[in-house]
Amino acid sequence: MPVKIRLQRHGKKGKPFYWVVAADARAKRDGKYLEKLGTYNPNTNPAQINLDVDGCVKWLGNGAQPTDTAKALLSYKGVMLKKHLLGGVKKGALTEVQAEEKFAAWIAEKEAKVQGKVDGLSKADTDAKAAIFAAEKAVNEARIAAATPAQEEE
Repeated sequence: MPVKIRLQRHGKKGKPFYWVVAADARAKRDGKYLEKLGTYNPNTNPAQINLDVDGCVKWLGNGAQPTDTAKALLSYKGVMLKKHLLGGVKKGALTEVQAEEKFAAWIAEKEAKVQGKVDGLSKADTDAKAAIFAAEKAVNEARIAAATPAQEEE
């Protein structure tokens, strides 16, 4: 039975939400699956991806083929790296401790990058709100200045 790791669409029209599942390749897109491996929500910025890394590695080790989008998600979360490191452990190039250290270092670096993006987005949002507030303040001051001479004339 050929197994694929793929996305299963949920959510409403215009607001997709996906489950990452291991499913028989012959099953329907949103049909029966063998195991749910995680979720993917593209509606947020940055997108929220929750994966069972060990479960994904187990399925990949058993021969499951990820689809293009699923492979991109797996790579983003480090599943493909972990599979690669475990292949090195099997061949004797690394010990399990070294592989876990490399994976943990990669995860820490990745989390720092994601946190940097979140901080940048929140800073940009704050700057945009400050600019809007300044523009509103200028408009209000102009209205007050325009109304003041009219009252003095009367």
